[in-house]
Amino acid sequence: MLAIDEPVVASVVTKRVRIESIDVVRGVIMILMALDHTRDFFGNSGVNPTDPTSTTIPLFFTRWITHFCAPVFFLLTGTGAYLSLRKKSKRELSRFLFTRGLWLIFLEIVVVRCFGWQFNFDYHLIILNVLWALGWAMITLSVLVYLPASVVAGFGVVMIATHNLFDAVESSNPIWTILHSAPGFILNEPGRIIFVAYALIPWVGVTAVGYGLGQIYRWPAERRTTLLLPLGIGLTAAFIILRAINIYGDPLRWTTQRSTVFTVLSFLNTNKYPPSLLYLLMTLGPALIFLRVVDSGTPRWLRPALTVGKVPMFYYLLHIPLIHLLAIAVCYARYGHIYWMFESPGLGQFPFTPPPGWGYALPIVYLFWALVVFTLYPLCRWFAGLKQRRSDAWLSYF
Repeated sequence: MLAIDEPVVASVVTKRVRIESIDVVRGVIMILMALDHTRDFFGNSGVNPTDPTSTTIPLFFTRWITHFCAPVFFLLTGTGAYLSLRKKSKRELSRFLFTRGLWLIFLEIVVVRCFGWQFNFDYHLIILNVLWALGWAMITLSVLVYLPASVVAGFGVVMIATHNLFDAVESSNPIWTILHSAPGFILNEPGRIIFVAYALIPWVGVTAVGYGLGQIYRWPAERRTTLLLPLGIGLTAAFIILRAINIYGDPLRWTTQRSTVFTVLSFLNTNKYPPSLLYLLMTLGPALIFLRVVDSGTPRWLRPALTVGKVPMFYYLLHIPLIHLLAIAVCYARYGHIYWMFESPGLGQFPFTPPPGWGYALPIVYLFWALVVFTLYPLCRWFAGLKQRRSDAWLSYF
């Protein structure tokens, strides 16, 4: 989503080009991300979409498919950072990652919170979400870039593989909440809540692995594709095997349900907050396979995703307020009032305090999702053209 642009220098020419496969995959997950956020605003917040005891199959997979978004965001952020070494020294890259990390944290706490999710400035509720974690991942990577890329990748693999060993540690210490045990409170007082949704340790590890992955995009295409496919299949197979054993890798054990189909849903229902080893194997394995599939060229039907993937930050900063504005319009048409849409919600009601009876069936959610994507596409196309024509430093932060 918010990965650094990854221009590279081809071996036979000096013209800067982008790696289309990375942009395509990033664009696809950006589009899927809007589905999840549209469901946040228009769906029924009283139903847990991934609980196999209460969900429906369409609702489960509407939520489950969006599980791929965050892991790929973080992975490709690291990949883009490595590829930017084509035009930056390690010192320049370190400085850029540090400043952009601070920028993302600011965007999370101020811009996205006040102008996206909540449309108010009361700060009764602050949720430290994806940009918060991505910002800290970039800041951490700004230090790690001085190490060999393989060492950085190894650091990330160890972090991902072992962090579930600490699942049993129970602590209300805010630092532990931020690092590992999210979701949780770091401030919970009347009228003032700061809630951590994205723990840093696993996400920093995914970004570090992505940095190491960037090395293969300097290989010839034939060599690169021979690695991506078996690696993706291997990670996916590891998920199936470890999940079947049902001992380590996820705090949520799968259980037999009322039917075979719902037992499969329980099997797939891995823990995102924080992302477990199995959650990351389940999502990153297929993501690598997808990277391999589109590495040889972008199918025509995926060209719009390619455009979106070139400007992920721009898309992200626009799509949440757009969805919120649509919710306000629907609220006014239905109730004649809109004050609910500006009230800080409780945690179980995020992102806003729903009016009585609020919530729509999945077909309506999908309709609004399509409207959001079609509305943003021409804007993304314009901004992608602007970034291609100009090289202003500020553009690299969007």
